[in-house]
Amino acid sequence: MIVDCHAHLVPPELLAAIRKDAAKFPNVRQIEDGGGLALAFAGGKPTRPVSKPLSDIPGRLAWMAKQGIDKQVVGGWVDMFGYELPGAESESWARLANEALLAAAKAELHFVPLATVPLGDGVRAAAVLKDAVKAGFAGAMIGTLPRGVGSTLDAADLDPFWQAADETGALIHIHPSYDAGDVRVNDFGLANGLGSITDAAVAVARLISAGHVAKYKNTIFFAPMGAAALPFVLGRLKRNAAITPSIGDPVAALGAIYTDTILHDARVLKFVIEMMGTERLMMGSDMPFPIGDTEPLKIVAAAGLPKAQADSINGGLAARLFKIQ
Repeated sequence: MIVDCHAHLVPPELLAAIRKDAAKFPNVRQIEDGGGLALAFAGGKPTRPVSKPLSDIPGRLAWMAKQGIDKQVVGGWVDMFGYELPGAESESWARLANEALLAAAKAELHFVPLATVPLGDGVRAAAVLKDAVKAGFAGAMIGTLPRGVGSTLDAADLDPFWQAADETGALIHIHPSYDAGDVRVNDFGLANGLGSITDAAVAVARLISAGHVAKYKNTIFFAPMGAAALPFVLGRLKRNAAITPSIGDPVAALGAIYTDTILHDARVLKFVIEMMGTERLMMGSDMPFPIGDTEPLKIVAAAGLPKAQADSINGGLAARLFKIQ
């Protein structure tokens, strides 16, 4: 079985429900933009419009068939997570998204869903995660900024969420935000080319340093894009831990984190394998975004791995982690 472990989907039914149930979400402003829908949460700036490929299920299935991919793990779109919304409204928004994504996965068995949680509130996020796991989700995709620019995933009031992830053994995909507040990446396409890496690297490094990876041992921590460049800076993080009292061990933590192959260069993939091995590595595409890998099996083949390792990366490990039948 070939499994793409990292993709995004906004079911058409979710967009229809958002338009229909607008009155239930007074702090969500809907902006129709050339047939697409953009959103503004709690008076904030509008998101990018939902692109057609995010909701084009027939087109996605055709691409998967062409690539020989049997299953695709799909989270939502980070821009739409709505962490800015007030408590009860944010929880309702997350539950609406989860209902739509679960329904899409039940209707089209090629999809394996990851839940959305209201991460601005640790207690509510914990409750939604527990219910999602009971409903059949293997875990959740979360953004790096639970309360906007400068916020952190290791904030103390998010501990209930991490405890819930630990109790349920959920996989938590820590996905970068498009705008993490560094204006230097706003030109030359660097928000995608580099900003997503630096954002995820800081978020995950904080979780490691705060001791979360060691403390919540049953949680499956997933950091995309070759563990967000952390293998490259592991020596510096190790040295930093030696001179900074009472922080988490980065070497042990990296040995527990899972990642994907979205690196676009087989030489870089080989380096990640040298640093992390293949036992926690899965093939991914980041579909349908342009920065993603449109032919994700090729980089695995180019790495020249033994068949058993390639088979594990291309689906064997993902089938186990995501409980794919």
